[in-house]
Amino acid sequence: MTVAASEINGLNLTPLSKADDNFHRLTELKAFDDTKAGVKGLVDAEVTEIPRIFYHPPEEYDSIETQIRIPLIDFDGVGKDSLKRKHIVDQIRDASEELGFFQVINHGIPVSVLDEIKDSVRRFHEQDTEVKKQYYTRDLMKPFIYNSNFDLYSAPTTNWRDTFSSVSARNPPNPQELPEICRDILADYSKWVMKIGKLVLELLSEALGSKPNYLNNIGCGDGLEFVCHYYPACPQPKLTTGISEHTDADFITVLLQDHIGGLQIRHHNNWIDVHPVAGALVVNIGDLMQLITNDRFKSVNHRVVSKHEGPRISVAGVFSTMLLPNDKLYGPIKELISEEKPAVYRETTIRDFGIQFQSDGLGTSTLKHYKLNQADV
Repeated sequence: MTVAASEINGLNLTPLSKADDNFHRLTELKAFDDTKAGVKGLVDAEVTEIPRIFYHPPEEYDSIETQIRIPLIDFDGVGKDSLKRKHIVDQIRDASEELGFFQVINHGIPVSVLDEIKDSVRRFHEQDTEVKKQYYTRDLMKPFIYNSNFDLYSAPTTNWRDTFSSVSARNPPNPQELPEICRDILADYSKWVMKIGKLVLELLSEALGSKPNYLNNIGCGDGLEFVCHYYPACPQPKLTTGISEHTDADFITVLLQDHIGGLQIRHHNNWIDVHPVAGALVVNIGDLMQLITNDRFKSVNHRVVSKHEGPRISVAGVFSTMLLPNDKLYGPIKELISEEKPAVYRETTIRDFGIQFQSDGLGTSTLKHYKLNQADV
């Protein structure tokens, strides 16, 4: 049996077809949040109309650019062959300066590990709601956070996805505080992604003309958090989105996506699909990296579109120490500042930058708050 969202467990979640004067956003957000069942709960109830809280206005620019493809970079030989490494560095430099995204193959993580982490994300989200509820929280200091839309109450629209997250470094939680269903693979996958992240930061350092250890030495690879998304199939995908257009508030993100697709980056007011490649990892530049490279490396807007197919699974390794107290200031690297290219941003701590990001929510550029010339904002 299929039902409208308003009929689920007595909730008054207004479908799009109802009149706007019947819609009170905050009330319906609270009703949705209180179920602790997330979007998966709506899908389990076989809704045919999405609640009004998920409606997204039409994009001003939604044409798809098919001539440009995200670079696919082969890491084979990166640590053994100096000529191959130089070629890889050149490719990373070009991608980071122009598109802010690239994909990596032959990165060393076994396919079995990639499959297991994706399976564990699916298993967690497809548990009975009563089992998951114990982890449902909006307290960012919890060792394991499961909810739907971290910015549920501040964002203008709600995204069609559920998420769990956990910090892996520098201060990993006690394993017993993590759900058994994904505990072991999170620890294992963390070691692999930390290794890849450190390598990417080495290559980015070389792309800037610095020594390989530069970015790692200033702490860009110290923190790692996993953000694991579950995008259920959507009955009305044209009315909503999986993740709103945004940039990442970190140094780099190392993303594993499954075969479903839907990830797109914005380029000159067009969208470019980040087509899934079996066994590949997607790497993108974050806001903090754009800040310290003084706009040389680009943190670009991206989104995930909703689809009839699903669920889509993605696992984002977020490199930042956002939630840890740290007084270290980050600003444009001095070697990248000149009379011709003065500093674009003021200094900030990662924690303050993260607090600003959490306050803004998705869809608002955190970088704009740190522009030295506010006329450019």
